[in-house]
Amino acid sequence: MKVILQLFFFSLFSIQQIFSATTTDTITTTKFLKDDEPNITSSSGSFEMGFFSPGNSKNRYLGIWYKNISVITVIWVANRESPLTTTNSGTLKVIKPGRLVIMNSTDHIIWSTNASRSAQDPVAKLLDSGNLVVKDAGGDDKNGNFLWQSFDYPTDTLLPGMKIGWNFVTGKEVYLSSWKNEEDPAPGDYTYHCDRSGYPQNILKKGENVIYRSGPWNGLRFSGATSSRESPFYTFGVFSTKTEVYFTYTLLAGVITRFVLNQNGDLQRWTWGDRNKDWALYLSLPTDNCDTYKLCGGYGSCNSFNSPVCGCLDKFVPKHDEDWRKADWSSGCVRRTELNCVKGDVFLKYSKVKLPDTRNSLFNVTMNLEECKRICLRNCSCMAYSNLDLRNGGSGCLLWFEDLLDIRQLLNEGQDIYIRMAASELASQDKSNGHKRKLLSLIIPLSAGVVLVILSLVICIRRRKIASDKKKGCWRFNGNYKMDYHNGNHSEELELPLFDLSTIVKSTNNFSAVSKIGEGGYGPVYKGVLEQGQEIAVKRLSRTSTQGQDEFKNEVMYIVKLQHRNLVKILGCCIEGEEKMLIYEYMPNGSLDSFIFDDTGSRVLDWPKRFHIINGIARGLMYLHQDSQLRIIHRDLKANNILLDNDMNPKISDFGIARSCEDDEFGAKTHRVVGTYGYLSPEYAVHGVYSVKSDVFSYGVLVLEIMSGKRNRRFSHPDHSLNLIGHAWKLYKKGRSMELVGDFPVDVRSTPEVIRSIHVGLLCVQHSPEDRPSMSSVVMMLNNEGVLPPAKQPGFFIETNAPDNEFSSSQYSHSTGNEITITTLDAR
Repeated sequence: MKVILQLFFFSLFSIQQIFSATTTDTITTTKFLKDDEPNITSSSGSFEMGFFSPGNSKNRYLGIWYKNISVITVIWVANRESPLTTTNSGTLKVIKPGRLVIMNSTDHIIWSTNASRSAQDPVAKLLDSGNLVVKDAGGDDKNGNFLWQSFDYPTDTLLPGMKIGWNFVTGKEVYLSSWKNEEDPAPGDYTYHCDRSGYPQNILKKGENVIYRSGPWNGLRFSGATSSRESPFYTFGVFSTKTEVYFTYTLLAGVITRFVLNQNGDLQRWTWGDRNKDWALYLSLPTDNCDTYKLCGGYGSCNSFNSPVCGCLDKFVPKHDEDWRKADWSSGCVRRTELNCVKGDVFLKYSKVKLPDTRNSLFNVTMNLEECKRICLRNCSCMAYSNLDLRNGGSGCLLWFEDLLDIRQLLNEGQDIYIRMAASELASQDKSNGHKRKLLSLIIPLSAGVVLVILSLVICIRRRKIASDKKKGCWRFNGNYKMDYHNGNHSEELELPLFDLSTIVKSTNNFSAVSKIGEGGYGPVYKGVLEQGQEIAVKRLSRTSTQGQDEFKNEVMYIVKLQHRNLVKILGCCIEGEEKMLIYEYMPNGSLDSFIFDDTGSRVLDWPKRFHIINGIARGLMYLHQDSQLRIIHRDLKANNILLDNDMNPKISDFGIARSCEDDEFGAKTHRVVGTYGYLSPEYAVHGVYSVKSDVFSYGVLVLEIMSGKRNRRFSHPDHSLNLIGHAWKLYKKGRSMELVGDFPVDVRSTPEVIRSIHVGLLCVQHSPEDRPSMSSVVMMLNNEGVLPPAKQPGFFIETNAPDNEFSSSQYSHSTGNEITITTLDAR
């Protein structure tokens, strides 16, 4: 018996040795990687290397992919231009003096690395970073000791720690190149570079043509990349030394993220979600038409909020008027007044712009802005100057010596540039300002009566102008509705398809009761069916509604500009007489509240569907707050403003009281608080201060409602009088969060996911806006398994007998701690 046991344990030990040998991370001159044998795995199990066939292709390639991710995601390919055409025929070897080779079934080398140095005992090792390296067997895993590394030869993917750029010592450039298609990893049409000609910037090329440019790195971000925002999960930048210049990024948290150049020329950052076991798109470039390289020509400025998007910089005019009238802007613009370097030129400041192409620029990192100006002024060929680095008040000098190309106007990003102009332009500007001051000095002494007369005349003229415009078709042109939109210094004309009233009346059966599917503060909502069979939702302004023209314009202004899978899509509007209607895509499953707060509907939403909805709302809000052209605060996020399509995908709706926000996320204030009781954040309800973090609070309430199936504002419990937020907090403190979950089935394996979602919801309803996460952080926290920060006491502990309605102004009486009782004065 003893002998049998010894033999058993010896056999088990032998099996373990064999298993360990098959899961090595290294190959040597005597140990190869064959197509029909176990793959190579990095020591932590993060990455795997072996032979594969992409898609339906039968060709075989050596590649590296994520080991523990269910969706096979290849991040590097060795023989991308030299595939093996026979299955199980490839072998990867290390040969002296230190080369990696792939050999086919006849022992011919089809792919090989180079080696500038030799090693006595070369080995190849797959590191936990995803980097395949060749080094001496006795050497460590530091960069300087590698004979060769795959990070220097990327395909379409940039991983954390990888660099794209130039090594000035070797003269070698590292760049990304797209696959040809999903079944062919050979280099495709698109490449992405860190360009070293002039001041460094990243450029995307199709063949030899530049199609997108990031703008120069200014120490904080790329000056023209509207989506290159800061992230709590990684940091990125362009770095330059005497020996190299490169773009890279580094992880700050335990997430899986990759940066990819796909075969369509899109630059995309993807993050892996542990919860839904899939990749989620975090950002994508280019974002809009204004990201098209030099779309508006020299000295042209692109503004995605304008129609047409191209215009000339102030004090510039189109070079060829006829071309511009045909929407051909490639010829660009010229100065209204020609330069005269002998007589003297000046520099005018242009703000919030994407800096022009820097490939024909010079720069100095030690100069200040005043020194930069003097240098540029002395050189008649110098067309503009700017700071290099925006940190610590600005530093460095960047000079342009040719026409300024690829400028765009930005709302929140961008920076200042000083452009050379004729001295007379500055004089005319001063003269214009002087006329304005003189006119103002004449108006101020006028009596109130005279001012009223003048204002009346202005209003009368304006009304006649509008009436005249309507007769000329300016408000209805080619079946579209046009509306002026003003936001600070920005003005544009929004255009929306216009439906005839007769069409809408017919589609809704003359607004019959049977067609009515809901009603809100704006008015009733009807389902309609157009003649071609398309289903629509019609929101009709009620004549008795307290909302009106402002809310109508607000809805059009924002939703026309927003395109995201988790936002409702507007199809057009109908305006005839006193009728004002908005036409949307029809959502067959109605609003979220009809499911989560209804006993019958609630059973339809199992946990996977609820988690899908929680995630979708988070992604929609992240787009509004950080990725859209306008950074939007919704201000009325609630269950009945979340609509569900056929596949139960959530879509945020109702932008009637939404507002755009600038970079400062904690500044906007209003004297008229609007929204829905139970979803308002403390700082907004009490002080009228709203920000993106106000939406985060509303989202947190919504998450807790989805989890519990109970309304925050109607919640009651036999043991206490706290609202839903307070109840969730009380259970969280006792480690009993699962007791919050409503009457829907939860698989035991999903319990951690459920508890995590409740935890995230509580983080979103923290009392202080600064303590609430951003929506990008929320998306990451929901879909990854890292440790969450502890939740603090939430913002509202209130009695549950408060009125159930909306309000526009309120009076508050404070009680102990964070408890607030809200009394509605102006209910609607």
